[in-house]
Amino acid sequence: MAKKIIGIDLGGTSIKFGILTADGEVQDKWSVATNILDEGEHIVPDIIEAINHRLELYKLDKSDFAGIGMGSPGSVNMGKATVTGAYNLNWKSTVEVGTLITAGTGIKFAIDNDANVAALGERWLGAGENNPDVVFITLGTGVGGGIVADGNLIHGVAGAGGEIGHIVVVPEGGFECTCGSKGCLETVASATGVVRVARQLAEEFAGDSGIKSAIDNGEAVSSKDIFIAAEAGDLFALKVVDKVSMYLGLACGNLGNTLNPDSIVIGGGVSAAGEFLRKQVENYFLKFTFPTVKKTTKIKLATLGNDAGIIGAASLARKFIEI
Repeated sequence: MAKKIIGIDLGGTSIKFGILTADGEVQDKWSVATNILDEGEHIVPDIIEAINHRLELYKLDKSDFAGIGMGSPGSVNMGKATVTGAYNLNWKSTVEVGTLITAGTGIKFAIDNDANVAALGERWLGAGENNPDVVFITLGTGVGGGIVADGNLIHGVAGAGGEIGHIVVVPEGGFECTCGSKGCLETVASATGVVRVARQLAEEFAGDSGIKSAIDNGEAVSSKDIFIAAEAGDLFALKVVDKVSMYLGLACGNLGNTLNPDSIVIGGGVSAAGEFLRKQVENYFLKFTFPTVKKTTKIKLATLGNDAGIIGAASLARKFIEI
């Protein structure tokens, strides 16, 4: 019988698990809460316990599995299977992950950064359609991403390859970024970034707008509120979305001109704006790219949603499958 693989998407609030076939069919999925107390020392034991419990529940044996793959926040050393500086997990120093999970489950283990892993998922079974050249951008509380070129993830010399959120799109007068730089894509295209752009533009907008009034009145406004208002025709909200789309289109244009991937896939919470956002980003992308890229690189929306993490993580474990 063909061996199964396990995918783990490790996040600050929950740990998602999936049991998949070698072809990527999700046969079972479940999640447990992430216990970050005591400097996150419960996380790895909880993962081991959750896997062993599931195997016992379904009367499965470790020999039924080729491997476990996991996506984690922080700086990941793939060779040593360690994670450093995953602050939302309360892992401040370097944490042993792989050796403990392999010892605790008896199953081989592979790990990579969570944004890279989501990119692998979308590339394999999502909008990337298993093309060897795909760029993935995730727009959430931050902006992350991953680059798959010629079938391989780009890690760079220190593991910082694919940090798309830190492409500078506002070279002068940009907002400060958590990375210490200014004008990064993350500061203007994340969920908080969209609101930041709105607050900036509100100072010079004189027309009638519900979103502008809400900002002026000190009310809480979300990126979702802005996109909904824009689709309904709010002139100020449309101006904000146009500005954000320009920044995204500029970053995508630079990626397109550098890499010429088959597709640049946009996912994450902000991408829930859907075709309305995709089309506007594409319009700017076409403005910033040269002819060959315009004709061959597509701007797409992610299709896997919350499953991208477990599917991409499982794809890491496919290397353990003996063909």
